[in-house]
Amino acid sequence: MPVDDKDHTFTSKFRIPKRLWGAYGTAAQRQGTDRSANLVDHVRAYVRQHGNEHERAELAAAEEELAARRARKGGRPAKSKESSE
Repeated sequence: MPVDDKDHTFTSKFRIPKRLWGAYGTAAQRQGTDRSANLVDHVRAYVRQHGNEHERAELAAAEEELAARRARKGGRPAKSKESSE
């Protein structure tokens, strides 16, 4: 996948059995979240716990970038029932 310097949040492909992805989706939905948000939270926690100094600095920079982008756009989109289904 070509990298676009202007696209700081991108779609990443990975392989997972369809049944597992489905089970993950329904389990996450029961917890009031979606798979994407849960995966991003997991990645953040993993980098905090296992990352070296550079990787944790990259995480901090990414969080600042995301906060600035959301501030320009009026904040994080409101969660709705339809978006989590």
